[in-house]
Amino acid sequence: MMRVSHRALAWCKLVLLLAFMIFTILPLVQMTALSFIVTLPRPGVTVGDTTLRNFANIINDPALRSAFGNSIAYVLINIALTIPVALPAAYAFARLSFVGDKHLFFSFIAFRITPPVVLTLPVFQLFSTLGIVNSVFGIALAHTLFNLPVSIWILQGFIAAVPKEMDETAFLDGYSRPRFIWKILLPQIAPGIAVTAFFCFMFSWVEVVFARILTTTNGKPISMALSAMFGFQTDIGLVMAFTLVSMLPGAVLLFAMRNHLSRGFKVGQI
Repeated sequence: MMRVSHRALAWCKLVLLLAFMIFTILPLVQMTALSFIVTLPRPGVTVGDTTLRNFANIINDPALRSAFGNSIAYVLINIALTIPVALPAAYAFARLSFVGDKHLFFSFIAFRITPPVVLTLPVFQLFSTLGIVNSVFGIALAHTLFNLPVSIWILQGFIAAVPKEMDETAFLDGYSRPRFIWKILLPQIAPGIAVTAFFCFMFSWVEVVFARILTTTNGKPISMALSAMFGFQTDIGLVMAFTLVSMLPGAVLLFAMRNHLSRGFKVGQI
């Protein structure tokens, strides 16, 4: 009886797993299928035909090309600014003790919890004074401001998991603090850096609040380009093709960093 119940439980788990996989993959399959189908009447093609024209239209549309390039620029600038700034701050919180260190650390987290829309007006006024409104760098800098608290929090956890004896041994061997961080600490916390870069990518790639406020003509990202494609007559095939293309950088990043990410999400077990 027990053997039958265990077998039934195993089958139930298998069925639930298959149902979950189908539920998860089905929208992606449908999106991929629609991206190769003509959904609006165009010269030389019929609605319902299978075609690569949707992807060709992405390449030929300057606005879509520009949006894709802008989003990639956001990510690269965001990561290039966030990690070098967050790393020494995380090291200070993990290794040094100073007055108000815990309060300052939690104030960073509280700042990140604040909805971005609340800070759009002061950020707009500040960036307008600096002359970086309606620019790719301005949007990337705004993303950096919101990614820094989370990045410091993630890296602080990884640095704290590295034994302090490693620091002391390196200093006895004549290493300076910057050389220790570069030569010894960074390889130890590589999974944490990968996770930090991944979160920076996710925020910059899908963020739309600052993009709407800080851009008028230049610097529009993928999220705004997709929103602008919906209208009285929406070319669903083109929308699905552009959505599929916009997922490729994330898939490439996940594949390239899969080993670091799998270790990195186990914070404290490096």
